[in-house]
Amino acid sequence: MSLPSLETLPYWARPFAPFLNWLPRVNAGTTRSDAMAGLTGALVALPQGVAFATIAGMPPEYGLYAGMIPAIIAALFGSSWHLVSGPTTAASIVLFSVLSPHAEPGSAHYVQLALTLTFLVGLIQIGMGLAKLGTLVNFISHSVVTGFTAGAAILIATNQVKHFTGLSIPRGTSFTDTWVLAFSHTSDIQVGVFVVGLATLLLGIAVKRWVPKWPYMIVAMLGGSALAALLTTWQGVELATVGALPDVLPPLSAPSLDSESIRAVASGVVAVTLLALTEAVSIARALAARSGQHVDGNQEFVGQGLSNLFGSFFSGYVATGSFNRSGVNYAAGAKTPVAAMLAGIFLLVLVLLVAPWAQYLPNAAMAGILFLVAWGLIDFDEIIHTLKTSRVESFILVSTFASTLFLALEEAIIIGVLISLAAYLSRTAKPQVRVRVPDRNNKKRKFIDAGHAPQCIQLRFIRVDGSIYFGAVSHLREEITAQDQAMPSQRHLAIIAHGINFIDKEGADFLAEEAQRRRCLGGSLCLIGVKDTVQEQLAESGALKSIGGTNMFDSKTEAISELSKRFNSTQCAACKTRIFRECGAIHDVQPIHPHPFMPEVAHA
Repeated sequence: MSLPSLETLPYWARPFAPFLNWLPRVNAGTTRSDAMAGLTGALVALPQGVAFATIAGMPPEYGLYAGMIPAIIAALFGSSWHLVSGPTTAASIVLFSVLSPHAEPGSAHYVQLALTLTFLVGLIQIGMGLAKLGTLVNFISHSVVTGFTAGAAILIATNQVKHFTGLSIPRGTSFTDTWVLAFSHTSDIQVGVFVVGLATLLLGIAVKRWVPKWPYMIVAMLGGSALAALLTTWQGVELATVGALPDVLPPLSAPSLDSESIRAVASGVVAVTLLALTEAVSIARALAARSGQHVDGNQEFVGQGLSNLFGSFFSGYVATGSFNRSGVNYAAGAKTPVAAMLAGIFLLVLVLLVAPWAQYLPNAAMAGILFLVAWGLIDFDEIIHTLKTSRVESFILVSTFASTLFLALEEAIIIGVLISLAAYLSRTAKPQVRVRVPDRNNKKRKFIDAGHAPQCIQLRFIRVDGSIYFGAVSHLREEITAQDQAMPSQRHLAIIAHGINFIDKEGADFLAEEAQRRRCLGGSLCLIGVKDTVQEQLAESGALKSIGGTNMFDSKTEAISELSKRFNSTQCAACKTRIFRECGAIHDVQPIHPHPFMPEVAHA
């Protein structure tokens, strides 16, 4: 029995059956490749899951649970062939920031709130996907993500200082107070704890640099645990450990949807949702560019939403696209989403086999691993490049970075997004307006920026690059007014409109008003090279009628030929610039009557 195609399904059902697109590609060959990629991904996810759960303030096993069912669901209902979902550093630290003020990390109440948050995030993601809001993540600047990630990395390291040094640092201590406390109490550092943490960190760095094919996190964990065992045996050093993980399948769970729980997590739902979707879609698109695949952002929203919705009932906290696991999945030769699904299944099996061994993993070694994770999150090359090349993007990056360190993380994301939007609106609110003139030294009289070149005393050409919408009208009015004051005799204005892609009602009204104002002065407003969509927008607003169809031209040559007939011949006779070819003919004719589309005015 053959499977139906996606196109044969009702429109409402298609977002819930994207697997119909790729299932026909699955065969014995792809399954072998996917199985190997899935096993590799599961091995990588094992130490990462424990590390991410520690960052999130969740019991370690929950980081593993979040990489099982959510990974399977996201692969089944997403659109990417290579994206693997699960817990991530950024999502984990935001979760901790949102929930830690309301409950003790690791407690039953904390876990319950995490499940509630995950459920709500899933609902919102599904709603956004069905509403076709997948393009919203495009408004989150890359500089916001870079700055936030760098700040989150430092906070990760900050939160692990107590485990790395053995110092007693109260929960909730701020970023600055933690480091002040650490440097002012160096004599209280527990040497055994510090040695294990530092050895784990250095071993991880060494393996990653000199033996990159080895799983450096696993090797570092094993090395740190072995050193801790030696210190305990020979020196009697007592080191706190992660503790044995339950060797069971992800237990069923249920989010708490009472008003108190919802109020507790409400402040962070939007921020967590935006961050999770940005991570997932960005990673999916990056891998799609390499594999030649098309990714549907709206479908990814649905897939991520369903993964979190299901995850909240299988003891998983917020999951999103994992850069590390997705990169490994692609590099390991994954061919279809079956690889990500198998990664979730293999991880489940591995947990059953190795869970009891976690009792030998010291917290100090885990802290060393998280220091490694934190360092790897900071994109130094991108930060330096941004600081060198763009003041605006640098401001966005630095502002987001500082907000991440000194404000709540969910607030930092919102602040970064708002600053990005403000910068974008500031740029679009000031479309480029350039005065253009024909180059008299060019045989074809190609147009160039005016600069100090002579201009026609009656006609001014300006090129507008950018949309003419409500936010840009004020800037355009100021620019044109300043130009009129500089050369009041230029009563005819020709706008070269090739660079105008959009015009709203307020922009259209502005052009209609400008056309009327110039008619009253004895001049005219004309538009050259207007795109069809813009012309339709002008017609719908009624501005096209006010401007006049006779003032719409396809080319500058056509515009000059027509407008030269409207010139004041007295002014032309006194003009010596003669920048148009038509100027010679104008000098030979008698004064003409005003153009029928213009009111009669006295010649200046």
